[in-house]
Formats: sequence, structure tokens, C-alpha cells
Amino acid sequence: MRNKSLFVLSIVFALSLTHSFAATENKPDDPYFEKFNPTKAPKPSHLLLKRDDRLAICGDSITEQRMYSRIMETYLTVTMPELNIATRQYGWSGEQAPGFLNRMTNDVLRFKPTAVTTCYGMNDHHYQPYADEIGNTYRSNQEAIVRGCKAANVRTIIVGSPGCMGPKTAWGFIKGTAEERNLNLCTLRNIDVDIAKRDHVGFADVFWPMYTGDFFAREKFGETYALPGGDAVHPDWAGHTVMAYAFLKALGCEGDIGTITVSLSHAEAKASKGHKIASGILQANEGGGRTVQYTITSSRYPFCAAGATNVHTTIRSGMVIVPFNQDLNRFILIGKNAKAKTYKVTWGEESHTYSAAQLKKGVNLANDFEVNPFSAPFKAVDEAVAKKQAFETKQIKEQFHGAAGQKDMEETVRKTEAERAPLVAAIHDAFKPVTHTITITAE
Repeated sequence: MRNKSLFVLSIVFALSLTHSFAATENKPDDPYFEKFNPTKAPKPSHLLLKRDDRLAICGDSITEQRMYSRIMETYLTVTMPELNIATRQYGWSGEQAPGFLNRMTNDVLRFKPTAVTTCYGMNDHHYQPYADEIGNTYRSNQEAIVRGCKAANVRTIIVGSPGCMGPKTAWGFIKGTAEERNLNLCTLRNIDVDIAKRDHVGFADVFWPMYTGDFFAREKFGETYALPGGDAVHPDWAGHTVMAYAFLKALGCEGDIGTITVSLSHAEAKASKGHKIASGILQANEGGGRTVQYTITSSRYPFCAAGATNVHTTIRSGMVIVPFNQDLNRFILIGKNAKAKTYKVTWGEESHTYSAAQLKKGVNLANDFEVNPFSAPFKAVDEAVAKKQAFETKQIKEQFHGAAGQKDMEETVRKTEAERAPLVAAIHDAFKPVTHTITITAE
């Protein structure tokens, strides 16, 4: 349990051994990062989402993979259901910022989003060393996208940076070295930071966490680990978890899923918003100690992910590259009035042992219990989100930009929205309160 957090701590420690630059992000003290100077990124001071917001997630083929967008939508659905966020994804393979600018009004703004995230730059950098023409074109189109969103009364705009490229790729058209290409992407990232600061919009730093995370992951797990993906461009689940983390943090998500505070010697407990204590039972066990059992009904879920942490194909792996569970996924159990030194906590089919001091401070059940009572209902919601997002790709690429849209766009919108509506309803139907039991036994 504790070992799963060591990788995050190792990255934090490595990043602390840095050269300090007032206007740049911290850099690990390793020659690998010497030429990189990522400018300091702005951070939100509060949650930028409001109730009934309409969120549009826009980007190129990496967005069209429907992985980070799916993590984001499922996360917002289950961890903050009171906000009732309506989400759409608009990924388009091969797209650059100018291409999105050209279709933004027809595809996105017609649905009157109140929040928009963008993730461009990978194709815009043309897979080569940086040139001023690349930066100038990227900047002008990113600025135009921000202006267009503001003109359409989009309240929250998050300009996402491109990610990074892996060190090895078989794509024949790519030019320069991996370092040169990533320096190009870092420059585009810095342009995004500048736009965000000058235009007073949000910024999601995808590049720097991925570039540093990939380096440390390969050191820890071996050179086959590929945070940017097996083709060096399209991430798998670990990389998309890092991306989702960047965007959710940029939106100001705080990660307080719930806190359950219990007595370890009396059947007394209280729960934070979204959770209700249904019952509490205290009984003596064979060793003379005590067992307390609490049944809770929850209308907010933690984000659930299981799997190996040493492969780039799992969300769980991404969760140790960035502090996802620590920052965004805290479902805390606090135990007071301890009479024993250690306690076994059973939640679902898993059990973990904690000291009385750990329980007094609070333990994060979402981090420690890979499989838990929320796993199955969470999966049902996530699968419903996946089906809806798959349709959204078809809706935009095949219908809006196909023969139907060319013939009659408004009728195409009407028909496809009628098809989409049951998929939206299926997400709401899948999200139901969960009743679960926490058993704590003195050892």
C-alpha cells in the first residue's frame, strides 16, 4: 500500500533538487533537462466549474482516442454529481490549431459551451525542430481560438499544452532528434502559457509532467515504459491519466470526495457531504479487542482504477506518475478513540492494516483499495461515458462533416442529438447511490 506512493515521492524529491529560476518551472538536476526552460504556469485559485456547465473537450487525434476525455467526464460525473456537468468531446485525428479554428463555430460553439478545453500543438510542431514560422502560426491561431470562445460567451477557457514525444519512433517523416522535437513542443507550451497569462484564461500543463514523468518512469520501470505511447505520440492509459490530471487541476478540481470520521471504540460516526451513515455496530472479538462496523450510503464515488503500476497501459500506473489520488481523489477514513496499536480495515473484499496514528491522521481509501465497493458501479458509469463519447466522434466527423451535414446541417444536428440523448440518459441511469460497509478490527 505504502509502496505505491513511493514513485510519486521520488519524483517530488528529484524535482526538489533543482536549479531555481524565478520565471520557470522547477527542473530536475539531470543533463536530460538542461536545455529545457518551461515558463512558470498560472494556476487556478478556485474551482472554475459551476452547476450545469457545458464542457467541450477539444483536440487532435490524442483527444480522439477518447481516453483523457473519458477520464475527465467520468471523474466529473461521479465525484461532483451536484454540479451536473454536461460534457462533449471533439477530438479530430491529424488536426492542428488552424483546423479547429475553422470548424469551431459549426461543431462546438453551436452547443453554447460554458467551458472549453483545447489540446493542440503535437501536429502543429510538424515533428521537427522549432522554427519561428511554427511558433508564429501556432500563436496566432491559439489566440484566435481564445477570442472566438470569448465572443461566444464561454466563461471558462483552458488552453492545454501539447504533450511530449517519446525518445523512439518508427515514423519515417519525422525530423531532428527527440530532444529537438521536444524543445519545439516545450516552446509551444510556453506560447500557451503566455496566451493564458495575457488573455486571463486557464492553462493545463500537459507537456512538463509528461516529459519529466516519462524520464523517471523509464528509469524505474525500464526503457519499454512509454508514457507518450508506443508510437512515441499517442499515449496509452497512463499518459492519458497524466493529461486528465493536468486538465482537472487546471479547472480547479480539489479532490475532496468524502471524509468518514468514526470512533474505534464506540459505534459513532459522521460523514461529509454526499455520504450518510446508515448504521454502526460495535462488538467484542475473540482476542478481547473490539470490532466496529459502519454501513454508509454514498451519492459521490471515488475514481476507481485497478492494475499494475509498472506498465504504461493502466490508469493505475498514471496515478503514481502524478499525485492523482493525493490531489484529486481523496476518500478519507479517520479513526478516533483508538484503544489498540493497529487495526485491520476491511472494505469490500480487501483488507489493510493501519496504525492508530495513521487512522487518527486519516487514510485515503481511494488510493489504498484498488478494488472496492464502488468499482462495479463506477465501471457501469465509465462504460456509459465511453459509448456516448464514441458516438460524439461519429456525430461530428461522419454526420456534421459528411453528406448529411452538407445537405442540411440543422436537420443533421436535430437527428444526431436525438440519437445522443439516450446515451446521455444512460450515464445518469448508471450513476446510483452505493451502500457499502467499512469494518475496523483491533489487532
